Amino acid sequence: MLRSIDISTSALVAQRQRMNTIAGNVANAQTTRNADGEPEAYQRRRVVFSADQSHSPATRGTAVTCRVEVDQTAPPRRVYEPGHPDADGDGYVNYPAIDLIEEFVNATEAGRAYEANVAAIEISREIARMGLNILA
Repeated sequence: MLRSIDISTSALVAQRQRMNTIAGNVANAQTTRNADGEPEAYQRRRVVFSADQSHSPATRGTAVTCRVEVDQTAPPRRVYEPGHPDADGDGYVNYPAIDLIEEFVNATEAGRAYEANVAAIEISREIARMGLNILA
């Protein structure tokens, strides 16, 4: 019973990390400078999930590890804006390759996965409570 709660709790933490990463992508969708103030488009981040291998084989899969990676697959979106302070010599500004619709879909999916794991925890608790009632 506790193992199912552990699995769902691990998934809740992972989905929360995913939502935080998506929020960062949306917040930086128009960022054209890096942390040092130099012209450089923000690069989209994504969360990569994997099963936690640090447990014994009998309890593997009870935890999910996640890491945030910079998505290097899409080049920056170039927009012709010669008056922009970050425009290059040809008048183009490099904007992040972030698709807000894709980020919204990912956020919706992460929210639903979070809700599903909360429901799984509630069901596990109810099953445990019913088992204790039978024993009493």
